[in-house]
Formats: sequence, C-alpha cells, structure tokens
Amino acid sequence: MENKKHADTAVLRMHCPDQPGIIAVITDFITSNRGNILYLDQYVDRATGIFYMRVEWDITDFLIPKEKLKDYFQTLYATRYQLTHRLSFTSHRQRMAIFVSRMSHCLYDLLSRYIAGEWDVEIPVIISNHPDLAIVGRQFDIPFEVVPVTRDNKAEMEQREFEILDRYEVDFIVLARYMQVLSEDFIDRYPNHIINIHHSFYVVFQNSR
Repeated sequence: MENKKHADTAVLRMHCPDQPGIIAVITDFITSNRGNILYLDQYVDRATGIFYMRVEWDITDFLIPKEKLKDYFQTLYATRYQLTHRLSFTSHRQRMAIFVSRMSHCLYDLLSRYIAGEWDVEIPVIISNHPDLAIVGRQFDIPFEVVPVTRDNKAEMEQREFEILDRYEVDFIVLARYMQVLSEDFIDRYPNHIINIHHSFYVVFQNSR
C-alpha cells in the first residue's frame, strides 16, 4: 500500500469576502480534477466578513500539472471571487533564513532543533547586523552574511538583505532576537512570511521547560 505521508500534496491558503458557496467552489475545483482532499480548515471572521480557508490535497493523479496550477487557479477563481491566496507544495522543502544580532541563545536553540531534525526546513543563510556570531555560522556550516544596518542607512542595507534573500531563494524569515525594526517596505515584501521570536517570550518559554 502506498505511503500517503510521502505523496506530493498541494496546500492552498486563501481568504476572501465571505460569500455563499465558496467552500463548494474550491472543493469542486479539487475533486473534479481528481484531487484527493486530505485536510480542510475554514473560518469566517464575522466582524470583518472575511472567509479564511486552508486545504491540502494529494496531487498524485491531479489533472492540472503542478507547474501550471497557480496560474490556472489565479485565472479562473482568484479574480472572480476576490481571493487572496498562496499555493505551495509539500515536495518543496521550505528555506528559512535566520536574522540575528549579538545574542546567541535563540540562534543556538533554532540550530540545535534544525540539526536534530525537528523541522523539515533548510537553513541556507544567517543574516546579522553584527559580525559577532559569525563563528556560529562556521560551527554549523551555514553561510553568515553581515549587513551593518543603522538608522541612517536602513533603506540601503535592507536592499542588500533583499539581494541576499533572493540569492539564497529564501521562503520565509525568522527573527531570532534581531534587534532591528523592519521597515514597512520589508514587511510588505514578505507578507505573512516573517516570524519574530521575541526575547521576553523566549525567556518565559525556557524557564517553563
């Protein structure tokens, strides 16, 4: 029997104005193209009238090639139903960049979990506004990029960070006690793809273990 755990699946995350029949529209798109739905979660924010949905399906026998699926969905559904969406595939191992400053405890915790195999990600690069933790990058054989951001050069240095992130094909970012405030332009460039580990939460978590 095939191990479905290792089958390639598509994951659609979307939100749109709440409207009758939207669940049926999405599920019919999947099943009519021979997709097997594995997980489906949905929620309506009644205060704003926004519908949220996450659905994952097996694409082993899916009729639409995965390289064309995003464009297909955008053309036929996104505009018509005012959908904001993101499509990903579990066969693609997410690439996570870590941003740090001078404190090493969050970074070491992340990397130890990564080495232990707790997370199914790749960490292609560590970015810091100081060179202090470059030794950690060498210890874990991960490229360490120093981008000396200050209040006066933030726009210029963030452009350099964008270039680094593009070069390493980063999917999302984790701020591991990165002691800089990201600009609005930075956040807009990576919407819902930035995780901030606030040091106060980290200390509470460590003390509770």
